[in-house]
Amino acid sequence: MKSKSTTVLLTFFLGGLGIHRFYLGQNAMGILYLVFCWTFIPAFIALIDFFVFLFMPEYRFNNKYNLKTGF
Repeated sequence: MKSKSTTVLLTFFLGGLGIHRFYLGQNAMGILYLVFCWTFIPAFIALIDFFVFLFMPEYRFNNKYNLKTGF
């Protein structure tokens, strides 16, 4: 079961490398982040992801990333 708080922390500290995408099971996106990390574009996108995950309600996070295992 994926944790929203872990996702937020990974996005903030290691988002430019796509580690949060690997954690969420989105391996293709994670690889794209790694390939283009030298351009700093993934870091900018990770900053946006950080705020999206931070303000996303817990029930919505669970429905999207935890295979609908709780509200």
